[in-house]
Amino acid sequence: MAKIQLNGKKVTISSKVTLHDLLKRFKLNNKKIAIEHNGIIIPKIKLKKKFLKNNDKVEVVYFIGGG
Repeated sequence: MAKIQLNGKKVTISSKVTLHDLLKRFKLNNKKIAIEHNGIIIPKIKLKKKFLKNNDKVEVVYFIGGG
């Protein structure tokens, strides 16, 4: 088990979880999002290969149109 921070909230996850798995678990899959992992923006093509570990920080940002 690992404890991470997801959008400012403490979350416990199982080991061997990728960013892609995390997004599916919390229903955050959306085409108009950006993922920041420990201060670095992660391209969507790398989400399935980026594994999470204890004390990681993940921010999911949604793009909203307006004007």
